[in-house]
Parts: sequence; C-alpha cells; structure tokens
Amino acid sequence: MATEIKLYGAEKCHKSQYYKRYFEDLNLNYTFLDVELNEVDAEALRNLYKNRKLNFPTVTIGEKKLRNPSDTDLKKWIEKLL
Repeated sequence: MATEIKLYGAEKCHKSQYYKRYFEDLNLNYTFLDVELNEVDAEALRNLYKNRKLNFPTVTIGEKKLRNPSDTDLKKWIEKLL
C-alpha cells in the first residue's frame, strides 16, 4: 500500500492553500482535511498532539507528522517516505 499524505488545515488558511498547491505542483495524491468544517477531521488532528490543539497546517506522510514544515523539510520527507 502506498504511503498516504494528509493535509490538516482550513480552506481560509493561506498556508493550507500553499501546501495544497505544493502537492498539486508535484502531482502528488493527498487528502485535504478541513478541520474548521469537519469535526471528525478536527478530532483526528487533536489526537496527533498531546496538547490536543488544532495545530494546522499539519502534514502527515504515513506515520510522520510535520507541523507547518518548510519546503526543505517537506521535500526531504516526501523523498524519504514515498
């Protein structure tokens, strides 16, 4: 099974939009989870953090969690995990 990319964010968040474009420019399949519109997605994001805050944007690549990653970090983990 392929490693799954998830983007936890909000439609109105400019950083969330940035990551969406980033993945689309690289032709990567990802799932966008709007934590402001969907309580199930918000709860899933809270479960990723001990403080249970809605820390978005957060990208997960398989089991790896990246909070608001730089392009360099994101590229490194994509290359490592995909």
